[in-house]
Amino acid sequence: MNDLSIISSCLEQVRNVAKNSPMYKEKFKGLPVETMMTKEQFETLPFTTKEDLRNAYPMNMCAVPRERVVRIHSSSGTTGAPVMMPYTAQDVEDWAVMMERCYQFAGVTTHDTVQITPGYGLWTAGLGFQAGAERLGAMAIPTGPGNTLRQIQIMCNLETTVLIGTSSYGLALAEEVDARGLRDKIHLKKGIFGSERWGDKIRDRIFNSLQIEFFDIYGLTEIYGPGIGIDCSEHSGMHYFNDYIYFEIIDPKTGKVLPEGEEGELVATTYRKEGAPLIRYRTHDITRIIPGSCPCGSPFPRIDRIVGRSDDMIKVKGTNIYPAQVEEILTKIDGFSSEYRIILENEDLRDKMIIKAEAEKGADKEKLAEELIRECKTGIGITVVPEIVGLGDLPRSEKKTQRVIDNRE
Repeated sequence: MNDLSIISSCLEQVRNVAKNSPMYKEKFKGLPVETMMTKEQFETLPFTTKEDLRNAYPMNMCAVPRERVVRIHSSSGTTGAPVMMPYTAQDVEDWAVMMERCYQFAGVTTHDTVQITPGYGLWTAGLGFQAGAERLGAMAIPTGPGNTLRQIQIMCNLETTVLIGTSSYGLALAEEVDARGLRDKIHLKKGIFGSERWGDKIRDRIFNSLQIEFFDIYGLTEIYGPGIGIDCSEHSGMHYFNDYIYFEIIDPKTGKVLPEGEEGELVATTYRKEGAPLIRYRTHDITRIIPGSCPCGSPFPRIDRIVGRSDDMIKVKGTNIYPAQVEEILTKIDGFSSEYRIILENEDLRDKMIIKAEAEKGADKEKLAEELIRECKTGIGITVVPEIVGLGDLPRSEKKTQRVIDNRE
């Protein structure tokens, strides 16, 4: 689809939700949505935020009669009111189509066995991966999360070739496979990981243990779920399905739309969704739209790997810091593993930032601590308190790993 037809479809969706969604009726009140015709006019529309969706709880974002809703999913957020997202039968079908495409981009075929470790239920992940695998015709094993030893037993016995999960759980499984000397017993070829940002060190550790090819998959519960984008065998960005979703990149501070290729916050419009369409939804994910075509030949455009979130910022001693900055520093220093935590304390009315990080086996912990203090002072402008622990000492997660623990009052 060309940009003109996509914008036309987006504006048609705007007029639809202005009439049929109680949330958008209020949000777009007084705006000339009926006469909007251009991309520039579309860009004047207000953004939709997660707070809007929370305020619309339980169903005020819905744009179809209740009897057309066949499924409800909810975001996995832990703060504030939950976000409920209604799906029509067409929404469920469209999501399965996109998930099937994701498997195809990753080279998964009917000969593969797919082990799905994300959760099922209100969270979107498990059911989405299941629907895509079934539509493709691959064998799906809906293990869900947890029970790592059972997961590995199934992986060995059923000769799983594709592992689905978060990178954190991929690491936990890889370490258990190593610890039990089972590398020769598994048949994994590919891993499709999503739901959290993961850097090169964790990729290297999983690869060294499992010897599999990785694919980054992208999605949010608010926007169908996982499967709206994935990288291909070229691994040069994630293809997203612009026949269902329109992406913009904005300056997270000003809201101004940025030119193609510039890094900023991803904003999404689901112009074909029926149950709960979203107009200019702020994802808070930081990325860029990659100019040009992919060497793989796909017509679908690409976004770059997610580098962080615009709402991840923490303020320490008056300095704005993003966890990704700390991860970059740890990545540069030889001897650190992929795992770390940032712990914020308040001591005598002063902020203290503790970085608890795992050292590789045989690494000099004292030298690592000294280098971490020096690099953080240079890179982010504050003095940190390092706590260097052994490999495997930090807890592993079946879902997203919580990197920042703020204990300040």
